[in-house]
Amino acid sequence: MELLKGKTGIVLGVANHRSLAWHIASACSRSGARLILTYQNDRLGENVRELAKDLPSAMTFPCDVTADADLAALAHFIGESAGRLDFLVHSLAWARREELEGEFLATSREGYREAHDVSAYSLVALARLARPFLQAGGGGSILALTFHGSQRVFPGYNVMGTAKASLEAAVRYLAYDLGPDNVRVNALSPGPVRTLAASGVKGLVRMLDLYRQRAPLRRAPDPAEIADAALFLLSDMGRGVTGEVLYVDGGYHLTGV
Repeated sequence: MELLKGKTGIVLGVANHRSLAWHIASACSRSGARLILTYQNDRLGENVRELAKDLPSAMTFPCDVTADADLAALAHFIGESAGRLDFLVHSLAWARREELEGEFLATSREGYREAHDVSAYSLVALARLARPFLQAGGGGSILALTFHGSQRVFPGYNVMGTAKASLEAAVRYLAYDLGPDNVRVNALSPGPVRTLAASGVKGLVRMLDLYRQRAPLRRAPDPAEIADAALFLLSDMGRGVTGEVLYVDGGYHLTGV
């Protein structure tokens, strides 16, 4: 089904073929979308440019979301190359490795700031950047990726838990601001998946085991399932949904023990 036929979208956060952002980008491309993929630096750019060759008409562009000059350059690129957007996927999260070890109590001021800047504030900055391009297309969808560590304690997730909580609050406030523009803002909350970003979280293997034991579906999610849920929220099928966090975790979030 070409749910996104004729649509143009930007996906931020592709690192390699295991990235959830990559699985979502691939699903969007198969559904007919024309894509812009961003990368943070030259090291990641080589991977992203190689992956983009498998997507028809995909474009790539460097963007460090903590740099206002990069965001301005990205806006110019979107204007010159596409002129409009129908959706944006925010799959960005980062924290210093030392902040994901030991007690959350030991979080440094700078580590806290950096994690929230990259993982949460960037959604606000990108939504502001994308707004005129989404308006040009008559509206659209913004999707962020979060994790249940925003609502419950996952030892070792530490400062990322607070950053994801901030991200989810931003989703709700942005949904309110952008609703009159017919722009929907939602988040997906998958269970743990082996990705480059997740590898920095101590106890990932234990998390996967717990999901297999306790989730109602008795398994952690498959990346294809997460990508399908993203398609629903990005396409017109999700046109009445905004300000929501959709869990794709086999039901783990509803369990008490």
